[in-house]
Amino acid sequence: MGLLSNRTGKESLKPGDHIYSWRTAYIYAHHGIYVGDEKVIHFTRGLGQEVGTGTVLDVVLASSAPKRNLTPCPKCAYRSSDSCGVISSCLDCFLAGGVLYRFEYGVNPALFLAKARGGTCTLANSDPDEMIIHRANHLLNNGFRCYSLFKSNCEDFATYCKTGLLVAERGVVGQSGQAISVIGGPLAAVLSTPFRLITTNVYGMAVTAVGVYCASRYAADISNRIDVVRIPVEELTAGLASGRVQVVEGNQLAAASH
Repeated sequence: MGLLSNRTGKESLKPGDHIYSWRTAYIYAHHGIYVGDEKVIHFTRGLGQEVGTGTVLDVVLASSAPKRNLTPCPKCAYRSSDSCGVISSCLDCFLAGGVLYRFEYGVNPALFLAKARGGTCTLANSDPDEMIIHRANHLLNNGFRCYSLFKSNCEDFATYCKTGLLVAERGVVGQSGQAISVIGGPLAAVLSTPFRLITTNVYGMAVTAVGVYCASRYAADISNRIDVVRIPVEELTAGLASGRVQVVEGNQLAAASH
C-alpha cells in the first residue's frame, strides 16, 4: 500500500479486491469488484457511465468518460453503449484504457488523511473474500439500487460488497469517498469563510479550509457514520424488489413484512 498512490498491476490482483480506475483528467474514478479470471463486477448507469446528476456536472463528467463502444468486446461481449446496472466485464473493458488501482481498507487515520483525494481508501475493515464475491455475484443476478452519482454510485456498490454496509437515511450523501470529495472541497471553503474575521492571512485561510475538508472526510467515512447499517445481500435485494426496506433493531436493514 503506497502513501501517495494505490496503483497496482494486474498480476497482483486477487478475487475480492476492490479496484478502480481514474477517467480522463482524474475527474472521477470508476469502481468495481475483481472476481478472478480477469473479470470485474461493477455498477454503471450505462449510456452516461457514472454520470447522472441532472445538473451541469453531467457535462463535465461526460466529457471525461470513455467513448462508448458500439461493438461487443470479443473477450467478454461487453458493450458500453447498452450496458447499465450491475454488470460483469473483462478487466480491460472495466479499465477502458485507464490505469489500475486497488482501493485500501482498514487504513489508519494518519494514512487516511494523508490521501488528499477521497475515494481511494477507508478506515473500515473488509469482510472475507468469499463473502465479497458472493455479494457481487448476487447483486449481478438480482440488481442493486437506482444509480445516483452522490447517493448510490459505483464506489458505493463496491464498498457494500466489501463491507456489507449501506447508508440507511434517505436524502443524504452516499458513503462514497469521491462524492464526499466533490462536495467537501466547496463546503470547506464555505465553512472556513467565518474564520476570515479572525484570520485575514491567505495562508491561514487555506490551512483552515484544508482542516475543515479533512474533518468532513473523516466524519463521512463509513466507519464513523451513525447512519450506516449492515444488511445481508439477500435481504437487501428482497427489500429492493418489493420496495419495502426498513431499519430494525440492532442497526440492521431488513425487508418489511405486511
